[in-house]
Amino acid sequence: MDETLDLRGLKCPLPAMMAKKALARLTPGAGLIVLADDPLAAVDIPHMCHGEGHAVEGVTSREGYNAFTLRRK
Repeated sequence: MDETLDLRGLKCPLPAMMAKKALARLTPGAGLIVLADDPLAAVDIPHMCHGEGHAVEGVTSREGYNAFTLRRK
């Protein structure tokens, strides 16, 4: 089961930094769903994942925020 991290209300760069920290404590292959409403998170979170080697399995736009489905490397 994927863990959910609700980062709505936080501004850049906190969503990407907190997602990185959450992914680091997960076991390899574990999933993380990140909820973020900062517009820059749509760029920062995938960029962080690419740099760290984690997978972005999907980004879903919801009313007022995005849901990022991530997988730890």
